[in-house]
Amino acid sequence: METPYLILAAIVVSLALMQINARRASPMLAIADRWLRWFVFAFGAAQMCRDFQWIDRPFWVLAAGFFLVWFMGETLYNWLAISALSVSPLPLFPRYAINTSGEEWPMQPRFMPMREWLRGQGFRQTQALKAEIGGGIYLRVSIYQDALATVRVQIVFIPQSHGAIAVCFVVSSITADGARYVTDNLYIPFGGFFPENWFVERAPWRRSLPRLIARHRARLGHAGVSPAPFAVEPLADLNNAQHELDRLNTELGFLHPHHEREDLGKITHEGRYRVWKEIWMLNYLGRAARYE
Repeated sequence: METPYLILAAIVVSLALMQINARRASPMLAIADRWLRWFVFAFGAAQMCRDFQWIDRPFWVLAAGFFLVWFMGETLYNWLAISALSVSPLPLFPRYAINTSGEEWPMQPRFMPMREWLRGQGFRQTQALKAEIGGGIYLRVSIYQDALATVRVQIVFIPQSHGAIAVCFVVSSITADGARYVTDNLYIPFGGFFPENWFVERAPWRRSLPRLIARHRARLGHAGVSPAPFAVEPLADLNNAQHELDRLNTELGFLHPHHEREDLGKITHEGRYRVWKEIWMLNYLGRAARYE
């Protein structure tokens, strides 16, 4: 098949993925579509230059050049977005509150089996929380824990710009000496630091809740630790964790001190680089930085 027809087919597939993902909000489909758009841009622009004889260079050289143009353009866009976030009033570590609206679970068929599975495995809902992330948009979290209160599961519903709702999971346990084990599949870039007694594994590719919980329990077994029951309710625990992360990342230079943030923004130059790097890793490789 000739190159123009391959490019046209790739455009059609990309448009189809965008339409599907507008309903599914799947980070994996988003990754596939980003790669497809990147190659469509590079090969499409190279094909246009050859067809209209704008540049007298081999096709593969043109494609490689436009591949780098896309990289530079998206790098600039991401860097400007991080800078805008840094100087915006949006909180990096928002505070949670009890969700009394009754909207903790979206009424969509794809979410119902997840709730039934949790109930069937002996997990019970303990709290429904929400945190405003700006402009009246809320991050909604439904908290479940097992019968022994040693494994706590956060079902995080993330609103998307096109109206769809993405779902991620955070599974956590604590030990008697205060160590915290966290296994999640969040695909939101963090780039910062965790306390030394936090052992965090982020696996954006693992979209199955049962497999994520199984992986979490396997990590506890491999570490040879026995989790202790949670003694603090989820609301206080999450807000304490948010406060600790803000303090630690300010101390380690990821964030500017509070009295300097109005003039310099929240995130330091080194912190912006770390976030930028993790955005690329998550958007195109589905991998987060290692935190252990």
